[in-house]
Amino acid sequence: MLTKFQNHIITNFPFLLKSRFFIAVSGGIDSMVLVHLFQQVGYPFAMLHCNFQLRGKESDDDMKFVMKYGDKYLIPWSVGHLDTKGYAKEMKVSIQVAARELRYDWFYEQLKEKGFDYILTAHHLDDSLETFLINFTRGSGLEGLTGIPEQNDKIIRPLLPFSRNEIEAYAQENKIAWREDSSNASDKYLRNKFRHDVIPIVKEINPNFLVSFENTISYLKQTQSLAADASKSLYSKVVTKNENQISIDLLKLLKYENYKSYLFDWLQPFGFSDWTAVYDLIHAQSGKQVHSESHTLLKNRETLLLFPKQEITNDVVYWIQKGQKEVKFPLKLSFCNVDDISHEPTNTIFVDEETLQFPLLIRKWHEGDLFFPFGMTGKKKLSKYFKDEKFSLLDKSNTWLLCSDNQIVWVVGNRQDERFKVTETTTRILKINYTI
Repeated sequence: MLTKFQNHIITNFPFLLKSRFFIAVSGGIDSMVLVHLFQQVGYPFAMLHCNFQLRGKESDDDMKFVMKYGDKYLIPWSVGHLDTKGYAKEMKVSIQVAARELRYDWFYEQLKEKGFDYILTAHHLDDSLETFLINFTRGSGLEGLTGIPEQNDKIIRPLLPFSRNEIEAYAQENKIAWREDSSNASDKYLRNKFRHDVIPIVKEINPNFLVSFENTISYLKQTQSLAADASKSLYSKVVTKNENQISIDLLKLLKYENYKSYLFDWLQPFGFSDWTAVYDLIHAQSGKQVHSESHTLLKNRETLLLFPKQEITNDVVYWIQKGQKEVKFPLKLSFCNVDDISHEPTNTIFVDEETLQFPLLIRKWHEGDLFFPFGMTGKKKLSKYFKDEKFSLLDKSNTWLLCSDNQIVWVVGNRQDERFKVTETTTRILKINYTI
């Protein structure tokens, strides 16, 4: 295994010889074998150990084991004490997600603080197989079915070509000491169910299954590369960039049968996850929007416009002049004078035109905004109104305000302001309609 490993490093990661890198060391067999291999090939490195504080004394003993090993062989080490349970509770995520996020956040902090280049982890071929099966059962595209990548930014996984059996055999031959994590024996985690119950049966059916899997991953990666080339080629034909804005020409895009796959590839890096909403936007009316945490995707006639959310959430204001009959962007509003109030749906309001100060404006909400909800005698903060009406983050980001002299006339499509309502003394009634 040592010769195979050395050739693998020289062929695929030759830059490591001149780099400063950490090895993430849990104390388990995989990471201790990785440490031993690099000791044998003579590459200098330091160790990082995460104490997730989940198994009491056992976690502390793992930490002490790694520290003692580092001291014995003069290998620099750093330990991170991570409040995994507290983070999981605060962020409302599982313990597994919390541990992964805390781990990699701390890794990158150490890279920056110590001036190192890379972090090496001990993921191996069986880990890649487990990841493949987990993603396969949940439903995944090519990216999820190509296993664990050998390099992802600053993270390198040099043991991916090696099986668990090879690693165990190397550890026994070289009398390498390691710590056994008791949680690895528990079947309450999905990964362990595959490890203990599914994969042994598959290997029994096909003893060479890992070799077959490795070949399959290679084929899938080649297919992924072909798809990436096609996506890049089409991107240059249908997408244009203008400062921070990206424009996607739908007339050109829809000529391709797999247009949804291209959109997924282009928009995923911007944090979009509701793909049904994204695909529906293609055939939606102009002015419709879909949001990620950081970006807005807007349907504008025959294009999709992508831009950072803050460009529209806080700063952009649209003016409406007196006598203007309609607004087409950023949403559709129409204005007309009527003689009386008729029964209309919630997307229409009637206001006393003489209470308005023109030009009116359309804007997004700001922290501290308040209004006087129609039918109530008092004022209310808009943030409290959103909470009471159970607005989601997406609902709030999609909400527009119609304002007169910066007083809210209408939370468009939701609630009118009491101060602008039609009364017995009203002489000019303005009907305002919002077209969804």
